[in-house]
Amino acid sequence: MHTQQITGAFYGVAIGDALGVPVEFKTRDYLSSYPITDFTGYGSWNQPPGTFSDDSSLTFCTAESLLTGYHLSDMAERFVQWYQHGYWGAHHVVFDIGQTTRLSLQRVATGTSPLLSGGMEEFENGNGSLMRMMPVALYLAHEPDIHQRYRIVKEISGITHLHFRSVLACFIYVEYLRLLLTTPDPQTAYLQLQTTINHFLATQSFNPAEVKYFDRLLLQSVATTDRSQINSSGYVIHTLESAIWCLLTTTSYSECVLKAVNLGGDTDTTGAVAGALAGVCYGQSGIPATWIQQVARSKDIAALAHHFMTAINKPATGKS
Repeated sequence: MHTQQITGAFYGVAIGDALGVPVEFKTRDYLSSYPITDFTGYGSWNQPPGTFSDDSSLTFCTAESLLTGYHLSDMAERFVQWYQHGYWGAHHVVFDIGQTTRLSLQRVATGTSPLLSGGMEEFENGNGSLMRMMPVALYLAHEPDIHQRYRIVKEISGITHLHFRSVLACFIYVEYLRLLLTTPDPQTAYLQLQTTINHFLATQSFNPAEVKYFDRLLLQSVATTDRSQINSSGYVIHTLESAIWCLLTTTSYSECVLKAVNLGGDTDTTGAVAGALAGVCYGQSGIPATWIQQVARSKDIAALAHHFMTAINKPATGKS
């Protein structure tokens, strides 16, 4: 793991997010006629060009908390600070928050343990925890115990999203990011991911009906799926599939994130999740310099990435 990958991941999330913000909720047909090719402004949320959303804000809160080790309560409190005061917001305000995340953070704010605060119902499987998992993957890069990795991912996802489907989606994403750190070819890393996850699942007593939702990712090759069959809604499995599909079917950072955003629907989150994958894969030098300069809080992002690079050499241990 080197500096290029870390800074690429941090910028990768924010830039993919910012490309998608102005066209969130736009249809695929609309974006086929009016594709996103660069930063645009205003649109869906009336925000200036380069503005990132809750996806990046909560990612950066996660990273900042992990600077001093893994402490779940500290992380959850930073999320509350974002929700209530715009902490780590692109412009220090909150303009977008999912319902499951909002209700969960209200529980944390009123004293519920972050181990119990997340939504547990089947309808609470949006992508609101998946979108912020990039720093978790980097933090766990040198953690050899897959059971420990799963536990930490489950707890961090569970601050807002505690249903098994959301947790497993986050875990698959974290494991793929970890593999990309040492296996730069996305397809090779994807095959390794399938082997690793399927072996892990075989040792667990998870509900097979739930695991089956991941068959396209884990038993088939999502890369061969036709674009018409890739769904880009806010459902966690759709976001995970579409982000990985975008990485596997492109050859550069910009091609990957623009493909993700132009799928339509939940454009900012698909862009952010795909952007982290492509950022690790291609590094900061693979991201257009103009996007790095124009994204909101660019210097703050660079500083956080630098501090994070230093901090993650510590072992992945901590308390809830």
